[in-house]
Amino acid sequence: MMDECYWIWAQLEREAGTQLHRQTGLLLLGMRENSELKTIQATLSRQGVEHQCLSAEELKQRFPNVRLAGGEVGLLDKSGGLLYADRALRALQDAIRRLGGLVCDGEKVMEIRPERPITVRSTSRSYQAKSLIITAGPWTNQLLRPLGIELPLQTLRINVCYWREKVPGSYGVSQAFPCFLGLGLSLAPHHIYGLPSGEYPGLMKVCYHHGNSADPEERDCPEALSDTRDIQILSRFVRDHLPDLAPELAVLERCLYTNTPDGHFVLDRHPKYDNIVIGAGFSGHGFKLSPVVGKILYELSMKLTPSYDLTPFRMSRFPGLGKAHL
Repeated sequence: MMDECYWIWAQLEREAGTQLHRQTGLLLLGMRENSELKTIQATLSRQGVEHQCLSAEELKQRFPNVRLAGGEVGLLDKSGGLLYADRALRALQDAIRRLGGLVCDGEKVMEIRPERPITVRSTSRSYQAKSLIITAGPWTNQLLRPLGIELPLQTLRINVCYWREKVPGSYGVSQAFPCFLGLGLSLAPHHIYGLPSGEYPGLMKVCYHHGNSADPEERDCPEALSDTRDIQILSRFVRDHLPDLAPELAVLERCLYTNTPDGHFVLDRHPKYDNIVIGAGFSGHGFKLSPVVGKILYELSMKLTPSYDLTPFRMSRFPGLGKAHL
């Protein structure tokens, strides 16, 4: 799906007249024999995406402020980059308004009545439509339970961590530093990822791609014990792999993931009400794919043939969620 996403993001960028995407490359780090690293390399080759395998010595020459542990190698995906999420959201909302749509913010959905036409009652007013798309993130099941289904979604509270550069800008895009992703590292059971500095001057975002279960209504509660363990893992990673960052946490923010058991999205129609379409479970990696996800959800809502094979995204892959469940 990424091929088309790059094209749509570029189109939106032209329409908005502002930069939404920056190509930086994506540096994957892992042990030479790591199966996930091998799978990614095979996928890049199959899709004809330009990439380069880097030994420890080659990586040291290319990125002297990255240090590998024994047995680790690098894989540079040259097409990788970052999206400026706040600008992208603003551009998408502006596009909706420009095309005659409404963005109604600050309204809580109180009830969905699935008869035809569908009625959605919020804290402010009621809306009616022939079809409805539900993309409610961590609140998805709160809306789906009254409609007879519950998806196996887990809401995680993620620590978003920033680390201070010893020399400001040394890990910045101006120094051609890439985004990175650490796979199967000995100190971390889950991925570690980072973005070049720039969002906050002098600070680099390095995060753990996992978190703790959280109620979305209480996402700002005090830290759980494992919050600190995650930060300790990151601190060790920064100390060992990014020597030009101070290994003490500088800024801590939080976000929410809504994960499915297999990490794949749910893009499907409600099994009983075929005019209700559900997009959920984006598992911390959905934003970059949102242009194509939006297109697919539109196609489902209009009863059009989807542009992609949706087998990996159907809710029927989860036991007990067929029509019999209803």
